Amino acid sequence: MDWNALKSFLAIAESGSLAGAARELGVNHSTMFRRLQSYEAELGGRLFDKIDNRYLLTPLGEELLDQGRQIATRFDDIERRLVGKDVQPKGRVRITAPYNIANRFLPQALAPLRDAYPEIEIEVLSSNLELNMNSRIADIAIRATASPPEHLIGRKLISIPWGIFAAPDYLDGQAPLDSLQNLAAHRLIGGAGLMLNLPAFAWLEQHYPAQIATRCDELTAMSHFAEQGQGLAFLPLDQAREGIVCLAEFPPGKSSELWLLTHPDLRRTERIRLVMEQLTEYFRGIVFPSSG
Repeated sequence: MDWNALKSFLAIAESGSLAGAARELGVNHSTMFRRLQSYEAELGGRLFDKIDNRYLLTPLGEELLDQGRQIATRFDDIERRLVGKDVQPKGRVRITAPYNIANRFLPQALAPLRDAYPEIEIEVLSSNLELNMNSRIADIAIRATASPPEHLIGRKLISIPWGIFAAPDYLDGQAPLDSLQNLAAHRLIGGAGLMLNLPAFAWLEQHYPAQIATRCDELTAMSHFAEQGQGLAFLPLDQAREGIVCLAEFPPGKSSELWLLTHPDLRRTERIRLVMEQLTEYFRGIVFPSSG
């Protein structure tokens, strides 16, 4: 049985689409389609029904899914254990990080590593979603969380306070923002989807739902709405950038803990250890500006 074909089947089953599976495995859409067709021909039956552009498992697919996951787990265990014995400072290191961290901080954080260890290849996976570290989709995860997954190991890098952000001229003609009670006089940018699980946006929904004019499910999107003068955005201070200013601290947002995580089997892999040490040194040296 072709291992790539089984991996492709599992990726389609997890994502529900050829496009999502292709992105996960780093291949194009046509390659994924050919793999599925070839695999179904090999097995002598359809694995999926396509309904409303979603790939849904057939009974044959359901039967294969459980067995396929067990096989994939064993392959991943073998790969991690072999990679974990690697003592050479070279090879690929996959890092997953939230969009803002990946875009604004990782290029500078990893620059010294490029000169010191040119044979280490970095692959950055920008995502706010938690990836399955057991499947080796990523070797290192940078995540803002108060409770890291128990199956991973790592360290807390920093705590990031929250602030109230707006365009520089937003307060012209508006009520001053000298206390949280004044939020009632402003247009607010709230959370949607998973963002509502964060203390900041749960607090806004509880206290000022009528003032929320815009809702977003991603922090960087909120910052851009604020930049266009569409309201106050409530963001961790790592989102500070040109185009918006921090008007005040936002205690209800509490602090976001930024964690650096990896799988226990990989902690002694030299290239992964070096990357984690570099990231630790960089992030622990960051000082966030106070409100202006």
